[in-house]
Amino acid sequence: MRSTLTRFFENLFYRPRWYHWLVALALLPLSLLYAAAMWVRRRLARPRSFGVPVVSVGNLLVGGSGKTPMTVTLAKEFEKPAVVLRGYGRKSRGLVVVSEWGEVRCGVETVGDEATLLARSLPHASVVVAEDRGEGIEKAKEMGAEVVFLDDGFSKVGIEKFDILLFPAKVANPLPLPSGPFREFRFEARRADLVLVEGVDFTRQVACEGCDEPMLLVTAIANPERLEPYLPAGLVKGRLVLPDHAWFDKTQIKKAMKEAGVRKILTTEKDAVKLEGIGFDMALLKLRLQLREGIEAAVQGYVAAHRV
Repeated sequence: MRSTLTRFFENLFYRPRWYHWLVALALLPLSLLYAAAMWVRRRLARPRSFGVPVVSVGNLLVGGSGKTPMTVTLAKEFEKPAVVLRGYGRKSRGLVVVSEWGEVRCGVETVGDEATLLARSLPHASVVVAEDRGEGIEKAKEMGAEVVFLDDGFSKVGIEKFDILLFPAKVANPLPLPSGPFREFRFEARRADLVLVEGVDFTRQVACEGCDEPMLLVTAIANPERLEPYLPAGLVKGRLVLPDHAWFDKTQIKKAMKEAGVRKILTTEKDAVKLEGIGFDMALLKLRLQLREGIEAAVQGYVAAHRV
């Protein structure tokens, strides 16, 4: 389960009340020092070209913002795309090729939940995980990618790229870490090529597949409260919520299901790749994005202009 400290900071970042601001103010000197260091780092950077168009899908806030479905939506527009990401939660290190033009090479434990979901969602693409994103881009180029999508790459200031930043519809706390959710000063968003706001530039379309009986919600994503608007009314009888990218324990789930009096679990596509082998009857929250007109054309224009 998520710790009390994790829940406190999630509320401070996304749903602050008056007492959260007392902690935010106490941490503000540290926050300003951190953000100032990021400001200096960005201005000292000398971005490097890798000889292949790179498109970064990222955000300035910690937590989920729709980066994975946005990457999937945009990558589907190209014939030979590759996706490079760090692979949070994986039980491996270094560079690992997750899939090569649709052939999945590794299991979820080796490469993590997001990389596995991307590989399955993009059967015409290649997916690479690497702590060193530059090394990952070089590998994707070597494999023949015509464009590389960089997951969560706005902070990778040493890479020449087209930066897309995703913002939620509402930002309750505008402060940098640890007082707030921002990884850098908020005004750094002006350095992005595209700033997309949920509800204005893109909308989420969520379908609940298999939601036909009472269920236990099982998930390990950042800011899980964002799922609430999409849960089927009256069918979720309990919740088992773990920290982002956490691994699931079968015994823990069975106990929670018994306490909730259900025979089925409800989960996200990202969580499902880690739950498939456990043997539970599952319903899925399937997320797709609808983009406003012009976004895909802007990305395609950049790629066409930067092909070698």
